[in-house]
Amino acid sequence: MDSVLFWLIKLPLHLLALLPLRALYFISDFTYYIVYYIIRYRRKVVKENIDNSFPDRPVEERNKIIKDFYRHFCDYIFETIKLLHISDDEMRKRMNFSNIELVQEISKDGKPIFMTIGHYCNWEWIPSIMLCDLPNLTLAQIYRPLRNKAADKFFLKLRSRFGSDSIAKNDTLREIIRYRKEGKQIMIGFIADQTPSPANIHYWTMFLNQMTPCLTGPEKIGKKIDANILFLDVKKIRRGYYEAVVKVISTNAKETKEFEITEMYMRLIEKEILRQPPFWLWTHKRWKHRNLYNGEQK
Repeated sequence: MDSVLFWLIKLPLHLLALLPLRALYFISDFTYYIVYYIIRYRRKVVKENIDNSFPDRPVEERNKIIKDFYRHFCDYIFETIKLLHISDDEMRKRMNFSNIELVQEISKDGKPIFMTIGHYCNWEWIPSIMLCDLPNLTLAQIYRPLRNKAADKFFLKLRSRFGSDSIAKNDTLREIIRYRKEGKQIMIGFIADQTPSPANIHYWTMFLNQMTPCLTGPEKIGKKIDANILFLDVKKIRRGYYEAVVKVISTNAKETKEFEITEMYMRLIEKEILRQPPFWLWTHKRWKHRNLYNGEQK
């Protein structure tokens, strides 16, 4: 049954992905009206998140952010589908990586590299970093397996488009150790702007005007294995074109203070969002555990 569902998902999307992006954007424009005005997908969540994050901005400006978010969200969907049939040359034109020489230089010490990003712009295009000159680096990304096995299989295939591996969240440390035993130099992508489960809330910080629980996994694992920890600062240049700049969080993780790396990451992702608010994934219920905050971190 899962195999049948996989092909029912894959075949129509493969046909859709054959269209040029300009045609997919036309469909995206139509989809926006359905998602925003008819389905009203998570409209209440998005409005609450944006109102609470930007309480000092005029209502008109917040409403514009909401609408621009939904337009971008629909673009993100069709840009991701396009990964099924996009050439390396077109991908290089649309997803530009700056300061990539920093990765090349840091990789010389042989330590694992953690590349932290957020659900920002089009994170599914980030694995195209492997189209840059990064010899001897194995790229992997941490992901949370989907309950629907057919959908999970489809996204795993999609995310391997540029030769990267996918590591289930609960297998992270085990797989890192395996890569190291095999003598592979690894760069692992972490999306760390999600909500931790209540049992895994260890640090809070002020983020977008609200006390926010933080995922601390990248820091904990990074300190344990002394990884080099980087951040990819992404911005949208225009429709279908992005630029990502590599920045350093820490090249000496073991010597950092507790939660220092997590705090630096949160400040970087916040700055990114404030620069271009519509392009973050506002549909997340990012602050659903705010009632658990006890005032310990500020």
